[in-house]
Amino acid sequence: MFNLVVLTGRLTADPELKTTPSGVSVTTFSIAVSRRYKAGEETQADFINIVAWRQTAEFITKYFNKGSMIGIEGSIQTRRYTDKEGKSRTIFEVIANNVQFVESKRDSAPAAGEVPASFSNASANEFTEVPGESDEDLPF
Repeated sequence: MFNLVVLTGRLTADPELKTTPSGVSVTTFSIAVSRRYKAGEETQADFINIVAWRQTAEFITKYFNKGSMIGIEGSIQTRRYTDKEGKSRTIFEVIANNVQFVESKRDSAPAAGEVPASFSNASANEFTEVPGESDEDLPF
């Protein structure tokens, strides 16, 4: 039998790193994944719950935030529980084994209040000449 899921989507909220009582890192979040549609119809999205453990969880919470595009490889897991009203419920979620960046940093939108990175924030008169160096010594 084979249980493999490969998804790309955008995080619907900032992932939050939590720790189990035994000290294991975990994060749970959801991603919005576009569903194929017929020509002329509006695009639909599915919201898929993801669980990541240990270093994968730490990596996600460090480098991804709401709106980030993420690639996930993992497996589907189901859990059953009884809710407060006594009804039996089943949850489907993806356990992330591997994750990766899907878009470059410059393609992603800056977070609220974040200043986009630039080559230099200094003005031209803030640079100083390095003594003893000439362009002839450069290897290019």
